[in-house]
Amino acid sequence: MLLLGLGGCGRLTPMAPRQIVLKQAWEIESGDRVAGQLVTGSLGDISIRLQGARLRAPFTGQVELAAKGFNCIYFSSPEVPAYLFRYCGVSRPHLGPIEAGDVMGRGRYIHFATLRRQPDGSWAMVEPSDRVLERSLNRPPPRLPF
Repeated sequence: MLLLGLGGCGRLTPMAPRQIVLKQAWEIESGDRVAGQLVTGSLGDISIRLQGARLRAPFTGQVELAAKGFNCIYFSSPEVPAYLFRYCGVSRPHLGPIEAGDVMGRGRYIHFATLRRQPDGSWAMVEPSDRVLERSLNRPPPRLPF
């Protein structure tokens, strides 16, 4: 299965969008339409006005398209294996493996959610980490030469 990135991503990536099962279900979610208007955020999201600024990988990990939502990606990392971070409203996403601090995409408004894996394999929305969000918004400090 071959899919193109969101918003005209310059890179073709052969990966299927990630589908997850959420413990919680809401009647209206990101990607739905109400009265013909696109829902771009949902319950459990923190909304950030980026104005086109870069969104960075908070750790070394993997970026995948989300099967549902408005321009949504999932970020996962072996550094925080029980968590999955969802960013919606992302344009030009960088899909696949990514290093900490590399650009995952851009957006005017980003909707951020944190999900925690449950013992039954499903995912639940949990309180978002301000430190992970901060790492996603800031350029990482330069590495010291050794």
